[in-house]
Amino acid sequence: MKIDLAEKRAIVTGSTAGIGFAIAKGLAGVGADVVVTGRTQAAVDKAVSAIVGQQPDAKVSGVAADLATPEGAAELIARVPQADILVSNLGIYGAKPAFELDDADWAHIFNVNVTSAARLARHYAPVMKENGWGRLIFISSESAQNIPVEMIHYGVSKAALQALSRGYAKALAGTGVTANAVLPGPTRTESSVAFIADLAREGGIDAAEAESRFLAENRPSTLIGRFAEPEEIANLAVYVASPLSSATTGAALRVEGGIVESPS
Repeated sequence: MKIDLAEKRAIVTGSTAGIGFAIAKGLAGVGADVVVTGRTQAAVDKAVSAIVGQQPDAKVSGVAADLATPEGAAELIARVPQADILVSNLGIYGAKPAFELDDADWAHIFNVNVTSAARLARHYAPVMKENGWGRLIFISSESAQNIPVEMIHYGVSKAALQALSRGYAKALAGTGVTANAVLPGPTRTESSVAFIADLAREGGIDAAEAESRFLAENRPSTLIGRFAEPEEIANLAVYVASPLSSATTGAALRVEGGIVESPS
């Protein structure tokens, strides 16, 4: 199986670190012309340099803009009006007791996690439809199907993102454009590594034990018994972005280590 995305332009939102960066790097590795996005020019430049440093022939550029705002989205669209692949990875999370979540908490997480993705899809999907080929990929989470009690608003926003993906798949039926959601589980990103390090310090244990303890207490149904690597999420996203995935659309594609207690 050979994936070749030469001549395809891909935008990956929230791609200066973590899963988004791994996806951008993976797409560049199979020939796509990749646009990295982030809120600051320094972070974007660092990510672009890191990809080119590992893949000297990579075609990669960057746009610094706050894509959680209409102004930021407009700036990206003005600079990159057309794309074949849109990976909506931009997202935030944070723990807060259910009964302390106020209107501002709900509005903020939905704006960043859902509205930002819908706003960009609204522009790029018709372009893809006109061209007769395209890929919309929404990075959801296992939390969409396994709502975490410590951050209900996050889980609900990711469930909404999964629904958004399904809706776009229906709206684009028969056009050559697919829409899918990818559902990671706990992943070893920069932020999660820092989180586990904090747990390790608080408990007086090493990072490996802290990770195992976190999974046992919070994701006991994991079948791989560890955090996934960002590249493992990226591998699925790269496949979904490719022509090889042409019969896969409207799907919730889990890469969460078997946490969700359901065979489908």
